[in-house]
Amino acid sequence: MMNRFLRNSAAACLSAALLLGGLSACETTKRGFPEVSSPNNNPDELGRRQLEATSKQIAQVVNSKVEYLTNKQELATRFTRQFGDGTSVNKTIIRKVQETPKDKAVYYLVGMGLLDGRFRAMAIPLQSSSDNSLYLSSNAPRYILNSVGCTFCYFNFERNEIVGTSCEENTGGSRCDLTVENNNAFFAR
Repeated sequence: MMNRFLRNSAAACLSAALLLGGLSACETTKRGFPEVSSPNNNPDELGRRQLEATSKQIAQVVNSKVEYLTNKQELATRFTRQFGDGTSVNKTIIRKVQETPKDKAVYYLVGMGLLDGRFRAMAIPLQSSSDNSLYLSSNAPRYILNSVGCTFCYFNFERNEIVGTSCEENTGGSRCDLTVENNNAFFAR
């Protein structure tokens, strides 16, 4: 019994090492880079997700400044469509997050707007390439803020990742709820 466990563990480790080694050999281009998302064992999830993710370059960093390649109004329209619940997005930004100067900077595409007078926001992490291009990938997660009694909510970061939220004013009953979705259809037609 123990030998079977050790053999299965060794085979799983070897498979993972081969998979990781194969994925690191992919080339990066300006138009997009190949990615493979592993199928989930859940058949419903598998039906909704694409087997191969798509990426689109939306910006580049030049001299520490973000230059948009996709119009901000188009990004706002796509955020509104991505929310899909009547939220009207009227502001988009690309936010650089870097906890310490030693850390690699992470960039988030953020859309902010309102739903029935309540503040809403969505952040999607961008992938950066060696030439400082910023790509939005369809398998990137979406971090969605929904305010309850707050006029403005903030994303909280730890080690360059979104880990929670904060409410601008600290009054009783006011809060910001965070929902995380595993992928996005930001550039789906």
